Parts: sequence; structure tokens; C-alpha cells
Amino acid sequence: MQLLFSILFSAIFFSTTTWQTDFEKAKAEAKSENKFILLNFSGSDWCGPCIRLHKEIFDSEVFTKYADKKLVLVNADFPRLKKNMLSKEQQKQNDALADKYNIDGAFPLTLLLNAEGKVIKKWDGLPSETAEEFTNDVKAVADASN
Repeated sequence: MQLLFSILFSAIFFSTTTWQTDFEKAKAEAKSENKFILLNFSGSDWCGPCIRLHKEIFDSEVFTKYADKKLVLVNADFPRLKKNMLSKEQQKQNDALADKYNIDGAFPLTLLLNAEGKVIKKWDGLPSETAEEFTNDVKAVADASN
């Protein structure tokens, strides 16, 4: 059972697109590569809409193609199950991100940020759009911010 969960978890959260967990490294990468940051707050083992968001939108081909070229992806995960707990250091980093960007504790919450970490757009909850519509929305906001 644990092996099955590991495979499903990997398929859901670690598709071809790489999600980072270190926000400072992500900011440095975004600056050096002239990209935006997409920060996602998720509960990988308890939040149904979070899991759907990753599976239906973030893992889609249309989104990953765009993200690979234009975005640095950061996942601030807040698992609840003991077996999925993060390191104390990672939990501290995620808590700091939540204190700054997710004070209401919304899950999922997705933010488009510039390379300095300034919020450009916020999606609270599961976007009702398709992967194509969400990707086009991110692209339009990013293009307008350049």
C-alpha cells in the first residue's frame, strides 16, 4: 500500500515539471532566467482540490510546456499524515511562506509572483477553468506584467 501511495504521490506532484521547495533558490532562478514564480499552497495528502489541481492542471501537457519555459514552480506543501511529514527545516520555510502569502490558510492557493516575490495574481481554491484556460490566464497576466 505504501508503495502504491508513493507511486501515486510521485505521479501527482512530480511530473516532468520540477516543483521546488526552496523559495529563495526559486527567486534567484527566476531572476537569472527572467521567469515568473508560481507558488502553490497544497495539502498533498488531505486536500482533494489540491490533488485535483496538480493532476488536472499542473500535470497537463499544455501547462507543463508553458511552465518549463516561463515559470519557476514552488510547492509549499502542508501534509497532515505522520508518514508524509516534512523536515523541520522545510516546515519552517513553508510556514514562513504561509505567514507572508497565505495568512487565511486557503488550500489550494496559487500565486503568480515576479522574480522579487511580489504578488501579481492570486487564484484562491481550485480554478474552475480547464488546463488550457488556466495556462492562458497565467500567460496573459505574465505578458501584461512584462
